[in-house]
Amino acid sequence: MLDPSSSEEEGDEVLEVERKEVAAPKSHGGARLSPGRAADGHGGGGLQPRGRGSGGGRPSSPSPSIGSEKEKEDLEKMQREEEERKKRLQLYVFVMRCIAYPFNAKQPTDMARRQQKISKQHLQTVKERFQSFLSGDTQIVADEAFINAVQSYYEVFLKSDRVSRMVQSGGCSASDSREVFKKHIEKRVRSLPEIDGLSKETVLSSWIAKFDTIYRGEEDPRKHQQRMTASAASELILSKDQLYEMFQQILGIKKFEHQLLYNACQLDNPDEQAAQIRRELDGRLQMADQIARHGGRFPKFSSREMEAMYIEELRSSVNLLMANLESMPVSKGGEFKLQKLKRGHNTSIMDMGQEDENTLSKSDVVLSFTLEVVIMEVQGLKSLAPNRIVYCTMEVEGGHKLQTDQAEASKPTWGTQGDFSTTQPLPAVKVKLFTESTGVLALEDKELGRVVLHPTPNSPKQSELHKMTVSKGCPDSELKIKLAIRMDKPQNMKHCGYLWTIGKNVWKRWKKRFFVLVQVSQYTFAMCSYREKKAEPVELLQLDGYTVDYTDPQPGLDGGRTFFNAVKEGDTVIFASDDEQDRILWVQAMYRATGQSHKPVPPTQVQKLNSRGGTTPQLDAPISQFSGLEDADRAQKHGMDEFISANPCNFDHASLFELVQRLTLDHRLNDSYSCLGWFSPGQVFVLDEYCARYGVRGCHRHLCYLSDLLERAENGAMIDPTLLHYSFAFCASHVHGNSQRVCELLNWPVSQAELNKALFPSVPELPAKRELKIIEFMKKKDLRSPPFSGTRRPDGIGTVTIEEKERFEEIKERLRVLLENQITHFRYCFPFGRPEGALKATLSLLERVLMKDIVTPATQEEVKAVIHKCLEQAALVNYQRLSEYAKLEENVGRLVTPAKKLEDTIRLAELVIEVLQQNEEHHAEAFAWWSDVMVEHAETFLCLYSADMDAALEVQPPDSWDSFPLFQLLNDFLRMDYNMCNGKFHKHLQDLYAPLVVRYVDLMESSIAQSIHRGFERESWEPVNNGSGTSEDLFWKLDALQTFIRDLHWPEEEFGKHLETRLKLMSSDMIESCIKRTRAAFEAKLQRSSRATDFRVPQSICTMFNVMVDAKAQSAKLCAMDLGQEFVRDWRQYHSQIDDLIEETVKEMITLLVAKFVVILESVLAKLSRYDEGTLFSSFLSFTVKAASKYVDVPKPGMDVADGYVTFVRHSQDMLREKVNEEVYIERLFDQWYTSTMNLLGTWLTDRMDLQLHVYQLKILIRIVKKKYRDFRLQGVLDSTLNSKMYETVRNRLTLEEATASVREGGMQGISMKDSDEEDNGN
Repeated sequence: MLDPSSSEEEGDEVLEVERKEVAAPKSHGGARLSPGRAADGHGGGGLQPRGRGSGGGRPSSPSPSIGSEKEKEDLEKMQREEEERKKRLQLYVFVMRCIAYPFNAKQPTDMARRQQKISKQHLQTVKERFQSFLSGDTQIVADEAFINAVQSYYEVFLKSDRVSRMVQSGGCSASDSREVFKKHIEKRVRSLPEIDGLSKETVLSSWIAKFDTIYRGEEDPRKHQQRMTASAASELILSKDQLYEMFQQILGIKKFEHQLLYNACQLDNPDEQAAQIRRELDGRLQMADQIARHGGRFPKFSSREMEAMYIEELRSSVNLLMANLESMPVSKGGEFKLQKLKRGHNTSIMDMGQEDENTLSKSDVVLSFTLEVVIMEVQGLKSLAPNRIVYCTMEVEGGHKLQTDQAEASKPTWGTQGDFSTTQPLPAVKVKLFTESTGVLALEDKELGRVVLHPTPNSPKQSELHKMTVSKGCPDSELKIKLAIRMDKPQNMKHCGYLWTIGKNVWKRWKKRFFVLVQVSQYTFAMCSYREKKAEPVELLQLDGYTVDYTDPQPGLDGGRTFFNAVKEGDTVIFASDDEQDRILWVQAMYRATGQSHKPVPPTQVQKLNSRGGTTPQLDAPISQFSGLEDADRAQKHGMDEFISANPCNFDHASLFELVQRLTLDHRLNDSYSCLGWFSPGQVFVLDEYCARYGVRGCHRHLCYLSDLLERAENGAMIDPTLLHYSFAFCASHVHGNSQRVCELLNWPVSQAELNKALFPSVPELPAKRELKIIEFMKKKDLRSPPFSGTRRPDGIGTVTIEEKERFEEIKERLRVLLENQITHFRYCFPFGRPEGALKATLSLLERVLMKDIVTPATQEEVKAVIHKCLEQAALVNYQRLSEYAKLEENVGRLVTPAKKLEDTIRLAELVIEVLQQNEEHHAEAFAWWSDVMVEHAETFLCLYSADMDAALEVQPPDSWDSFPLFQLLNDFLRMDYNMCNGKFHKHLQDLYAPLVVRYVDLMESSIAQSIHRGFERESWEPVNNGSGTSEDLFWKLDALQTFIRDLHWPEEEFGKHLETRLKLMSSDMIESCIKRTRAAFEAKLQRSSRATDFRVPQSICTMFNVMVDAKAQSAKLCAMDLGQEFVRDWRQYHSQIDDLIEETVKEMITLLVAKFVVILESVLAKLSRYDEGTLFSSFLSFTVKAASKYVDVPKPGMDVADGYVTFVRHSQDMLREKVNEEVYIERLFDQWYTSTMNLLGTWLTDRMDLQLHVYQLKILIRIVKKKYRDFRLQGVLDSTLNSKMYETVRNRLTLEEATASVREGGMQGISMKDSDEEDNGN
C-alpha cells in the first residue's frame, strides 16, 4: 500500500512492491520503512528471515567455516525450523486479532455434541471389566439370560479386531459401544417369554443399567458426571482466554510469547482492534483499486471475463466487512443510538451523490455523561456555635439540586453522594454550604460559601480540598470543602482534553479549546470543541480522510509545547498540547479514528531506535500507550515487533489459512472427543472469522479442508462422510456454478437463500429427489421477473480460478477412490454400523461425486455399476479375511484328514453365516436403495465359500453322512432369507446334497428291512418300553429317519414332498411287515404252549399285543401326511389299509388267545365227562367206591380241578391287565373270553340235558361258573355280557341240578348257586 506520508517519488516504488503477490523484503535507506517490512512478503505465506535490524535473526546462508555436509544440513534444518516458528508466530498474531475482536462470526450453539473417544487403554480396561463380570469377580447380580447376552457381546463386539481398528481410527465412542449392546439385547429380550407383572421394557432398562455399571467399573459416578459436564460445557462454547490457549497449543506458541504479543497488540483494547480492522479493510480496498488501475496480477481464471468480476468481488467482500463492522455497537447498553454512516473517502465503492448525506451535524455528536459528586467534609468552620446545624447542596448547571443530611457545625462531615446526568462535556458543578437561620422572621437559610467546579472525564477521581468562595457576612475566610467528582467516559467518547488549535476551515484562530474525540459509528469519528455548559459542540471536524502525525513546533504559534497535525488534501489542522504524554494519547486516539496506514512514531521512540541501530517501525502497526511502552520495548527485544507491525494485506492468507486449518484439524483429531473430523464450535468460530476478515475464498477453504480430511481418512482415521459431503457440495457448486439447466428449470431470479435451500438441503438427498425439488420450484416461478441468466454460487463468489478447478477435480478423484475403498471395506470402515448413518452417508456422497455437474445426476445404472463393483470386491476381501481368521490357510500344504477338513468347513460356514447376519443387521438399511446389489454381494460371498466347501466334500469317504450338519446349518440360514432362498448358492447346495439324501434314504430303507428280518428271527419278546426290542428299534429308526429328513427342511417343494411321501410309504411297509411277523410269532407261541390248566399267559404274549398297540400309535405319526388334496385321497386309502391290517391282526390274535382259553376249559370239561351218568367209567367208579366204603374210609373226589382252572383264569387276567398297554384290547379280549367259555359250558350242559349230573361234576361246574362270573365282573365286563342268555341257561340248569342232588344226596356240603351273582368273600 501507499504510504500517505511518503513523497510522490516513493509511491511508485512501493506500488511495485505491493503488486507482487509475495513481496520480498527490501532494505530502504529512508526512515519511514520499518524492518518489519520483511515480514510483509514471504513465499507461500511464510516469513522471510529478518535483516540485521530485526534482532536475533539467523543469517540466510551457512558460514564458510562450516565444511561438513552434516553441519550444513543441521544449519539448514535450524533455519527451516526458525522460518516455521516465525510463520506460526505471524499466523498466531492474525488469529489473536480474530479472537479479540470478532465482527463476522460467532460460536455456533446448534452443533451436535461429540461423545468421548475410546482409547486403546480404555478399550483394554473395558475388556477386563467385562471379563471380571463373566468370571464372577464382581458383586453385580444377574440372571443367566443377561450373562449370556454379555458373553455374546464380549465375544462378538469387544474382542473383534474391527472394533480395535475403529478405536485406532478415533471413531469409537462410549455411546457407540452402548448402542451396539442395546441393539444386541433387544432381539434377545423380545424372544424371551412373557412374565406377569414384568414388561420387556423394564427388562431392557435393567439390562442397560447393569451394562453401564459393568462398563463404568469402580469409577465414582459423581466424578464421572462432573467430568462429563465440564467437558460438555467446553465443547459447546469457549471464552477468549480458552481460545487463546487452544491456538497456542495448535500453533506451538509459548505462553510468554503469547503474553508479549497480547500486550503489544493491545488485544484488550477494543478501540485499537477496531482501528486495526479499519486499516486492514482500507488496505484491501487500495489493493483492489491498484489491481484495477494498473492491471496487477490476477489469478488464472477459467474465463477472461472473470477478471472484472474478481475486482468487484474484492470490493463487495470489503463492503460486506465494513457493513459488519458498522453494525457492531459502539456503546454497550447506553441509550445513545449510533447512526450508521459509510466512510466518505472510500469513493471507489460509494456513490458520490450521497456525499452530503454523510456530513455530520452537531446533533449527531451529542454525548451523555454521568457524574457522581461525593461531599466528604468542610474545614475551617469556626465562627458558628458547635450546635448549629449546617448542610450542603449540590447541583449541575441546568439540572436538579440535591441536599446532604444535616450536621452540627462542630463536626461537618457527610460522605453523601449525589448522582447527576448531563450532556455537557464541560458541566458546571455548584456546591454550597448553608446553616439554618435562627431568626424568627428568616425565610431562607444562610449561605456560608460555595464552590463551582468544571470536571472532565480526565479529572482526578479521588477526593480533594477545594477553597470555597465565602459569602458576605461570614467571618470564616478560609473555608475549604473536601469532595470528589467522578465523571464517567462514555463508550463513544474516545479521548478528551484541552488543546491549542488552528485550521483552515474550522478553528481559524489559534486558541486553547476543550476537545472531545467522538465515535459516531465504527467508521465515523469527529473532533469536537466545546464550551462550558454547552451540550452541542461549537465546531467539529469529521476525521474521514485525515492523517494524523507528530510535527515540530510551529513558529509564530505561542501556546502549547508539543505539536501534532491532521492533514487532508486541501486542509491542515495543527494541534498543540501542554504535555508530551497527552500528545501521545491524542495521536494514538486519532490514529485509531482515521484508520490511516501510516503509524505515527513519537520522536522519543525514533531517537531510542536510532540509538539502538534500528529503523522506524512498520507503517501499519498499532502504537502502544505511554504506559505500555515498556511492553512494546519488550516485544521488540524478543523479536515480536516484526509480527505485530506486519501488514496483513501483504500476506498470502490462503496458504496461512491452509496451515492453521490443517494444524487445527490435527489438534481436533487428537483430543478426547470422537469428532470424526468436525471442528469444535470455538474452532469453527475462529476459522470463520479468519476467512471473512482476511478474504480467504470459501472454495479454497473447503478444498483445503477436503484435502486434509482425505489425507487423514486415507491414513485410517474415521471421518464423517456427511462432513465430506457438505464441503464437496460447496466446492462443486462453486466450480460448476448453477448452470444454464438450473436457469431453465427455475426460469426466475431466486434469492440466494432460496437457491441454497433447494440445492443444498440440510440432509443430503438423492439427485433424483433434488431434481423433483427444482421442478417443483419451477412451478412456483414468478412470471413478473425476467429469466435469470447468470450463475449463482453458495458463497456469492462468481469467479472460479483454474487452480480451484484443477484441485477440485483432483480431490474429486481422490474422494471417489476413497469412497469406493470404504464401500469395498464397509465391514471394517463402518464396523457394526458405527458411526451411525455413516455408511448411508457414504453411499449418498458417492452418488454426488459421480454427478457430472451440480444438477446432472449420474444414471442409476452408472451408480449401481460402481456399487456393484465395490461390493463384488468386498465379497472377496471379506472372505479372505474370514479365511485368515478361521486359519484355513494353515492347512495348505499339510496332510489334513477328511474329518478335520469337514470340521474346518463347518466352522467356516458358521463364520460365513455370522458375517451375512451382521451385514443384514448393521448394513442392510444403508444399502436399502441397492438391496439387489447387496443380495448379489452375499451370493458372491457364498460362491467363494462354495469352492472350499466343494473341495472339502469331495474328499469325504463314500456313504459318509457327517456332512449333513453342514447342509442343515447353511440351509436353515438360507431358507429364512427371502432374497437368498433358492438363490444361486442355495440351488448349488441342493444339487450337491440331493443325491446324498436319496442315497442315504435308500441305505436306511435297506438297513431297516434287514434289521426287521434279523430282529424277529432272534426276538425274545422281552418287553422293551412300549413293545419288543425289534419293534422299538424299528420305530426309533423310522422316526429318526423322518426327523432327520424333516429337519433338513428341503427348500425345493417338489423334492421335499417326494422325500416325505417316500418315507411315509416306507414306514407303512415296514410297520406292515412288523405286524405280520408279530402275528405269526403270536400264533406259533400259542401252538407250543400247554393246553391244561397249568397254562400261564406268558409275558411274550403281552409284549406282542403291545407291539400291535405301539404299531397303531406309530403309524398315526410315521404314516400320516400333510399334503395337497389331490394326493390326500389316495394316501388315505393306503393308510387306512394299515389301520385295517392292525385291527384285523389284533382281532385274530384275540381270537387265537380265546381259542386257547376255550381249549383249556374243554380239557377241564373232558375230565368231568368221565362222571357222566350211564358211562362204564362212571358205573365202575360208583361200584368201587361203594364196595370199598364198607371196609375203609374212602375219600371223596376234591375240588382240585376247579381250583386249578380258577387259578389259571385269575393269573391270565392279571397278567393281561398288567402287561398289555391298551385297555380296549383287554376289554375286548375279556368279553370274548367270557362269552366263548360260557357258550362252551352251555353247550356241554345242553349235550347232557337228559342226564343227571354227578355230584362231583355239579360241584366243579358251580365253582367254575361262580368264580368266572365274579372275576370277569371285577375285570369290568359289562352286566349285559355277564348276564347273557347262555349264562342264565347255565345258571338255571346248575340250580336245578343242585336241588336234585340235595334231595338225593342229602346236601351239597356248602356249595350252592344261590350266591353266584353276589359278592363272594371266600376263595
